Amino acid sequence: MGTDTATAPGAAAAPSATPGNRAIGFLLVTVCLDAMGMGLLIPATPQLIMALTREGLASAAVYGGWLTATFAAMQLVAGPVLGSLSDRYGRRPVLLGSLTAFGLSYLLMAFSPSLPWLFVSQALTGLFGATPATAGAYLADVTPAPLRARRFGLVAAAFGTGLVIGPATGGILVALGLRMPFVAAALLSLATVAYGAFALPESLPEHLRRPFSWRTASPAGALRELRRHARVGLLLVAVFLQRVSTTTLPATWPYFVMREYGWSSRGVGYSLAAFGAATIVGQVWLLRVLDRAFGSVRAAQAGLALLALGYVGFSFGHGAWVAPVCIPLATMGFMAGPALAGMLSVRMPADAQGLLQGVIASLNGVAAVLTPLVMPALFSKFSDGTLALDFPGAPYFLSALLALWGTFIVARGTRAQAVLGEARA
Repeated sequence: MGTDTATAPGAAAAPSATPGNRAIGFLLVTVCLDAMGMGLLIPATPQLIMALTREGLASAAVYGGWLTATFAAMQLVAGPVLGSLSDRYGRRPVLLGSLTAFGLSYLLMAFSPSLPWLFVSQALTGLFGATPATAGAYLADVTPAPLRARRFGLVAAAFGTGLVIGPATGGILVALGLRMPFVAAALLSLATVAYGAFALPESLPEHLRRPFSWRTASPAGALRELRRHARVGLLLVAVFLQRVSTTTLPATWPYFVMREYGWSSRGVGYSLAAFGAATIVGQVWLLRVLDRAFGSVRAAQAGLALLALGYVGFSFGHGAWVAPVCIPLATMGFMAGPALAGMLSVRMPADAQGLLQGVIASLNGVAAVLTPLVMPALFSKFSDGTLALDFPGAPYFLSALLALWGTFIVARGTRAQAVLGEARA
């Protein structure tokens, strides 16, 4: 059996703090409620865009891509800043403060009277919603190195739980009012803050904190700073490719299934709930099994390969069998994320975990900016009748190729850079 257990010089091999189960529970609940809040909006967003613009579904897909890209662009900037602030002032105040502003920005979104206001509220949501960096740093603070990939898997499973509940609930709430899902998302975020005020102790001791610098808090500066600690370039490329591939589905799924299968908003919500359920199984059970038996490298490669297989099914498959067969395969791509995060985390010192998670969040932000711009536009181009080839699955085919590239990058990066030797039985 094997797992990634080696650490870089200066990296903490044991947690620097040991808060109780309530703190770990808060992190999982936070991620779950964040995902649920975002999932609530997915079934309602196409209809809201069409109501505000009075345009059709193909145009709404493009506007939806720009909205998602706006959210991601703000997270790109905010991720390293919040991560670095948490390295300086601690995880607790940064996490609770950003969650509060996140909930208020959802309220603004709920009452947006026009498309420009929707963009403004989405920008604020992205700015204050860059909590994964701080939550990931907290988890690294309190988790021994050999268990980090699996703990990050639990976080991803919590995200999947939110995807199960959120879209299905959003599909129901939209029947009560087009803006009801947005109000519900705001209330969930603010309820999380109230819970965290009692359940979340600080995880980063004073003596492990580092000075804050705007130079290293920028995305480019943070990348430069990381290169001082470990040679992680190729693995960060794999993180980027994994994120592009997994972001393709939520960015295009509502438009794809409405076009291909004629599904309603409720059908979209239920299908995304099934997607989230399969993600939970992969993160809680399959990642643990693969990480324990083969190590994080193989777990990451397996996740990306299965994702590619599922996307090929969406691209070329037709009929009722496609969704139940290919959704579970596609969700395995999310398994690669925590495996890669664990591989990176165990070779960073304790006072740079926020910086690392901020860079990962920033790379995720870059991917989340580009993917909603490219993939919905690609869907629109291949499904609006202007081309001789009708191929609405084009975004999934491209993402399958990127995921396969990611499997090669992981293998090459771990060999060439000798990052973390996989211990094998």
